[in-house]
Amino acid sequence: MFQRILLAGAAALTLAVPAFADITIEDAYARSAMPNAKTGAAFMIISNSGDADDRLLSVASDVAQRVELHTHIDNGQGMMQMVEVEEGFVIPAGGSHALQRGGDHVMFMGLTGPLVQGEAVTVTLTFEKAGDMVVEIPVDLERQPAPGGMGHGMKHGQGMAPKASN
Repeated sequence: MFQRILLAGAAALTLAVPAFADITIEDAYARSAMPNAKTGAAFMIISNSGDADDRLLSVASDVAQRVELHTHIDNGQGMMQMVEVEEGFVIPAGGSHALQRGGDHVMFMGLTGPLVQGEAVTVTLTFEKAGDMVVEIPVDLERQPAPGGMGHGMKHGQGMAPKASN
């Protein structure tokens, strides 16, 4: 009897382990607009090889006082505005979701130090199904925006000071 309970408990624990193999991170990089900036951002492609959608719920890092998931929206006055996306981003089954300049991204607010070219920042991505995933994201201050990307005229929302392009 005790052995059966023990085996059932072990099986339940096995099923509760996050499926990291389904989520992969590609082409990740972090940057700030200038050396002494108080804000920065991280970009990446998140792929899901699993059979079910997952959701990136939140991000954390000690590189900044606040780390949030953000996107750009039109404020109705011809300006794009960055806003927090509290519900996170869906990572579709068998697909991917790009965190990129001018779109969805990880936002670092109140940087605790400068982002230095060639170094890396540690970020914890929290997924609904895959759980926590710790990634080392290289700092690349020299990467240029992708062609056709939005890179100017953006304002940070909710009372934040205007912010230069990521």
